[in-house]
Amino acid sequence: MSTDTIAWRPLAPADLPSVEAIAADVHPDFFEEPAVFAERQRLYPAGTHLLEVEGAPAGYVLSHPWRLGSLPALNALLGALPHDADTYYLHDLALLPRARGTGAAGRIVADLVAHARQAGFAAMSLVAVNCSRRFWEKHGFAVRDVSALAGKLMSYEDGAHYMVRALA
Repeated sequence: MSTDTIAWRPLAPADLPSVEAIAADVHPDFFEEPAVFAERQRLYPAGTHLLEVEGAPAGYVLSHPWRLGSLPALNALLGALPHDADTYYLHDLALLPRARGTGAAGRIVADLVAHARQAGFAAMSLVAVNCSRRFWEKHGFAVRDVSALAGKLMSYEDGAHYMVRALA
């Protein structure tokens, strides 16, 4: 598959049904209401992207400013982004099987790192699920033990890890 047929683009409201379908396929154990995806796109459109492979939706990423050492609850509306945000939070990166191994995930992570740096964030954070810890470690993230997050992490899965990458 040519890299010309694999491209990330800004996520538009009209793409949300595709995001919901991809999420249901990739993250069946982490259900989120359609309103959650729509709110993330509305609150921080610069952090939402759709991956197209040969013109068809094949992945998405949702990210936004947040507070280091805290997590938005799974399947919960934010209401607003925090005015005192000090981390760039990767809420979700999901790729359908046909998009995996193409380098698309690494490209969007690099783009988000550049975006976070340009926006002045000193760190990025995320919750690694579905055995993705090694992927995130390859991209400079490290597990950070924050005891106050234990309950929220368990709401994802037993193997969920809070991870942070310094940008300075």
